[in-house]
Amino acid sequence: MTKKAIHIYKFVRKYPLAAIGLSISFLLVFMAILAPLIAPYPKDITETHIQQRFIPPNGAHLFGTDELGRDVFSRVVYGSRISLFVGALAIGLALLIGAPLGVIAGYSRGIGDEVIMRITDIFLSFPSLLLAMSISAILGPNLKNVMIAIAISWWPWYTRILRSEAISIRERDFVAAAKASGASWMRIVFHHILRNSLTPIIIQASMDFGSVVLTCASLSFLGLGAQPPVPEWGLMISTGRTFFLTHWWIVTFPGIAIFLSVLSFNLVGDGLREFLDPRMRKRKT
Repeated sequence: MTKKAIHIYKFVRKYPLAAIGLSISFLLVFMAILAPLIAPYPKDITETHIQQRFIPPNGAHLFGTDELGRDVFSRVVYGSRISLFVGALAIGLALLIGAPLGVIAGYSRGIGDEVIMRITDIFLSFPSLLLAMSISAILGPNLKNVMIAIAISWWPWYTRILRSEAISIRERDFVAAAKASGASWMRIVFHHILRNSLTPIIIQASMDFGSVVLTCASLSFLGLGAQPPVPEWGLMISTGRTFFLTHWWIVTFPGIAIFLSVLSFNLVGDGLREFLDPRMRKRKT
């Protein structure tokens, strides 16, 4: 066995659930990237074929067809693109807002800390899903506004995490040395403190990814996210729930896709926490 294969074997043996989650997440990513090649009927994500409606799963249509004759498998494959894109962009926007505010609050303390944290507390006083629903309803139902709504409801968590890390790191010797050498506060904050606070943020973001995918699907299910004929998983479940008792496949396969994506990213997040946190690694050994 090569060294790389040995390392992979040791990782799988030590973190089996994380390896499973990583495998599923990679499959979802590849499915999103190669959607035009994987989907047998790429035009069926929007085009309707009334004469082929409600065909059960078979060799020609692996997941059957929906109420408009569209191939469910093709729509599920293309739906992975939407869910992963929304999840990545929403978390990225939340980090762009929350991370700098958290580091600045933890380093500056005083009035700046009080102002930032009181605003953060105001946002945290609302349930994240309810806040995202309210913002999406105000801005209008579409995917762009869903990403904005999720980012606005998610950034306070990253601010709190980075603030606590910054408070701890600001007292360390290398920060004192940077101050003594005349480094500007921006260099200290973003070069020394932020760079040394990335581990908990990476773990939290990986665990949040599945929750963001689920939130996006929930908003689309309620009519506040993607609009027809966009092949978004939550919207597919919403439009197909009327036919669930007689044509179960229309909602079952998008639901399984949501379940697998949430499960895989949660497993990856747990594995990263065990791998990157020294205290968790000691428990494993």
